[in-house]
Amino acid sequence: MLRLAMYLKKYKKECIIGPIFKFMEAIFELLLPTIMASMINNGVGQRDTGYVLRTGGLMAGMALCGYGCALVCQFLASRASQGFGTDLRNAVFEHILSFSYLQADHFGTPTLTNRITNDINQLQQMVAMMIRLMIRAPFICIGSIIMSFFLDYQLALILLAATPVLAAIIYFITKNASPLYRSYQKKLDGLAVILRENLSGIRVIRAFSKTQVETKRFRTANNDLMDNGLAIGRISSLFNPLTSMAVNFIIVVILWQGNIHIRTGRLSQGQIIAFINYANQILLALMVVSNLIILLTKSIASAARINEIMDVQPDMENPAESVKEDPSAPAVEFCGVSFGYNPTGDRALEHIDVTIHRGETVGIIGGTGSGKSTFVNLIARFYDATSGVILVDGIPVKQYPIAQLRGKIGFVPQHALLFSGTITENIRWGNEKADMQAVRAAAVTAQADEFIQTLPQGYDFPIQRGGSNLSGGQRQRLTIARALVSNPEILILDDASSALDFLTEAKMRKAIRKNSRTQTVLLVSQRVGAVKDADRILVFEDGKIVGNGPHSELFQNCAVYREICLSQLSSEEALQ
Repeated sequence: MLRLAMYLKKYKKECIIGPIFKFMEAIFELLLPTIMASMINNGVGQRDTGYVLRTGGLMAGMALCGYGCALVCQFLASRASQGFGTDLRNAVFEHILSFSYLQADHFGTPTLTNRITNDINQLQQMVAMMIRLMIRAPFICIGSIIMSFFLDYQLALILLAATPVLAAIIYFITKNASPLYRSYQKKLDGLAVILRENLSGIRVIRAFSKTQVETKRFRTANNDLMDNGLAIGRISSLFNPLTSMAVNFIIVVILWQGNIHIRTGRLSQGQIIAFINYANQILLALMVVSNLIILLTKSIASAARINEIMDVQPDMENPAESVKEDPSAPAVEFCGVSFGYNPTGDRALEHIDVTIHRGETVGIIGGTGSGKSTFVNLIARFYDATSGVILVDGIPVKQYPIAQLRGKIGFVPQHALLFSGTITENIRWGNEKADMQAVRAAAVTAQADEFIQTLPQGYDFPIQRGGSNLSGGQRQRLTIARALVSNPEILILDDASSALDFLTEAKMRKAIRKNSRTQTVLLVSQRVGAVKDADRILVFEDGKIVGNGPHSELFQNCAVYREICLSQLSSEEALQ
């Protein structure tokens, strides 16, 4: 919690002034029972109507002042807590964006989403409650005991003696609730994982008639979360009855002793009423303290989860100074590169040595899991190689500022992801400064312009989240246009045309080669037809390059490539 307090620096004024106003409200509240005792003894008891009216007016004025102080504190607490939540959420989001793919995969999207929303909301609420109640509630408890000493020290000792009992109740509740809150947050993450999987894969679930299976899986996780929440509720629900029982017992003892003191003439009726009011104030303050402690327990668990994210240092160094490329060097070089997603597990790539020259179109093919996507991901430095060196334009990728490196690369991933907004806005993701002519040219090259023209609003057609209102082929063509609009030096198409028909794919490849003769193109595909016309083809198997050359040469000399060709083409088609 204390580590995250740095995000309250901008709101020092609110954090200081707010509690001061709440402190003033508490003072007014503590004075009221004593003034009421005076009004009963000197006004009601003496039948002095003027005294009653004057004292009543004073009490009303004090109540109004207390109300005004509470409003000021509420306003300041809201401003500080909302600002704290906004700043912390921005910081966590920015930190998450600096993670490598491995680090993001370690946490998982549902967990990160929960932490940046639910956990920060919990901390935001805690800040507001701390400003409003951190000083007021303890001050009311302590102040009530002190004020009672001014009335009668013997009865005040009864209130003081009850303090250890009330503290023991608070300790018992806190000790038992804390681990349950931590468990609740973990189970909430698990439920979010199941929910995300089911909502994103709802078509697959229906296609395989697994609706009942997934419903049962969700219900099991949801019931487990409910059981945990009920356990928290059972423990938390003990607080109010236990404190109420303790305080009401104190009130009974005060009334019993007070009756004796009244008969002996030591106390007046007004003082007994004041004592009871102070006991009730203690009860209400303790209920507030209980809620504050429960909220603090939740917030400590949430703060630990936020700190866990902030403690993760990006495992990719990002040099600040830009580098000067060597124009005579090859576009991409792999020198003895190996990579594993798990340092102790199998290698996804093993001893890769390959050179890709400027302006060359290189096809990359191989079986599923052979390392094709991993190979191109290393070029864009989505991951860092476990060993060896990767060079782009003669400079090791680790020496590039990440923005400079990725500014040279147009990357189209396997999964065609679009964002809510218009088609033009999505294409301009590749180049914010692109004019409409450049946007349309990129769409024409990607074979997207034809279908865009048929849409109701053309390039202003609104795309729903994820591009759900477009077909798979349409989404792929738009993601390719998004990469082309920046006119990158290196264009990587990672199985980016799998949803296109053969004719559209052939037109797109032809257009790309025609419009960017100096561009280096890496074309990853499962289709032989998509790569056979490339200048060179890299054949992957089990993380190694087992073939490197043009189609005709590989068909004769590479058994793996020949097997792939014959599985998709006839012998005559393969030899063409």
